[in-house]
Amino acid sequence: MSLRNESYLVGLIGDGITASLTPPMHEAEATHHGLHYLYRPIDLHALELHGDSLPALLDAAHLLGFNAFNITHPCKQSVLDYLDTISPEAVALGAVNTVLINTDGTRHGENTDYSGFLTGMKWGLPKVTAASGHLHTVVQLGSGGAGSATAYALLKAGVRVLHLVDPDAAKATEKALDLQALFPQAQVIATAPQQLANVLPQAQGLVNASPIGMHVHPGAPLDLSLLHANLWVADVIYLPQETPLIVAARQLGCHVLPGGYMAVGQAVDALALIADITPNAHRMREHFATLVGSPIENAI
Repeated sequence: MSLRNESYLVGLIGDGITASLTPPMHEAEATHHGLHYLYRPIDLHALELHGDSLPALLDAAHLLGFNAFNITHPCKQSVLDYLDTISPEAVALGAVNTVLINTDGTRHGENTDYSGFLTGMKWGLPKVTAASGHLHTVVQLGSGGAGSATAYALLKAGVRVLHLVDPDAAKATEKALDLQALFPQAQVIATAPQQLANVLPQAQGLVNASPIGMHVHPGAPLDLSLLHANLWVADVIYLPQETPLIVAARQLGCHVLPGGYMAVGQAVDALALIADITPNAHRMREHFATLVGSPIENAI
C-alpha cells in the first residue's frame, strides 16, 4: 500500500482534456526523479459534467488522497472561490491552474501559466523582447483563464499597448481595468472583435488565448486574412500544435510560437510545486516532442 506521503496522486480538471499531454510529461519526469507519481485526467466533457461540479470534485479529492490538481478551461477562474490560500500572482491574474491539497484538506492555488508562457517565449521567440521593439503593441484574443496569464506575462515582459479582444465585451473590459491597475506604465485596452482590422496593422504581436483552434473547438479565432508578415504569432493551444492560426502565420513568414512552448513551461513549473523537485526542462521538452511525434526543433 502506498500512503499519501509516499506517492503522488494528481489530476487534471477541464473540458475536453482526455488527450492532454501534461499527465505523461509529469509522470515521465517524476520517474526520472525516483518518485511514484500517478496523474489522471478528469474530463468534464467525457464525464458529462459542467464547471459547477468543481467544488464537489475538490471535496472528493481530499477524501480520495489526491495531492494536487492542474486546472484548465473552463475552471481556472471559478476555482478561486474554493481555495483557502492563493499566491499573489494568481490573485493578480484572477486565475489558478495548479491547486495543492494539504494533508489537512486545505487548498492552495498557484498559476504557472504566466511563468510558462514567459519561459516559452524565451525558448521560441528569443528576439521578441522589449529592447528589440517587438513588444510595443500586442493584440490578444481571449480574456479568460489562459488569457489572464498570457496578458499578465506580456505586460511583465514589457508590452506597452495591449489590446484584449473578446466577444464578451464586459469580460474584456473588466480584465483590462484589472491589468491597467497592475501595470500603470502600459496601456491595456478592451477592443471589440470588429476593430481587429484597425488594430492589427499597428501591432507587432498576436496571441491567441481563446479555446478556438483546439481539437474540441476547431477553427480559426479570427479572419486569417488580417494577418501580416511583420507579426509574431503565439498560440496557447497545443492539441493540435499546428492550429489554423499557426499554419497561416507560418505560411506568411511570421515568427510563430506554437502552444507546446507554454505547455512544457507550465508543466515544468507545476511539477516543481507539486513534487518539490527541480525538473529537467530540456528533458521535458524532448519528451513533449516525442509525444507529438515531431523533432524537438519542429515540435516546440
